[in-house]
Amino acid sequence: MKKDNLLHYKGYSAKPEYSVEDKIFYGRILGIEDLVDFHSESAKDIEAQFQNAVDDYLAFCEEIGKTPQKEYSGMFNVRISPELHRKLFMTAQSEGVSLNKVVEQAISAYV
Repeated sequence: MKKDNLLHYKGYSAKPEYSVEDKIFYGRILGIEDLVDFHSESAKDIEAQFQNAVDDYLAFCEEIGKTPQKEYSGMFNVRISPELHRKLFMTAQSEGVSLNKVVEQAISAYV
């Protein structure tokens, strides 16, 4: 399994980075439009700072009555040519799987 170097907590992810200029580790929650960031002077403390940022975000959303954003639902629309759509459907049908499964396998192979 490929190591992604991401922090994960309560369904949220972040990729910490280091600023040479500021001499701090920093990051932001990925996959949401709300800006939730965090930082630490210590690499050992960055995961705790990320978790605190997530907890603070969830508490803030609850306080103001907002539904917190989540990373990804797993659903999205894709526009492709009718010919490619036909080929995908035919492949799925010949393999006895859903069109979604064929697309999921293709994307998994790509990434």
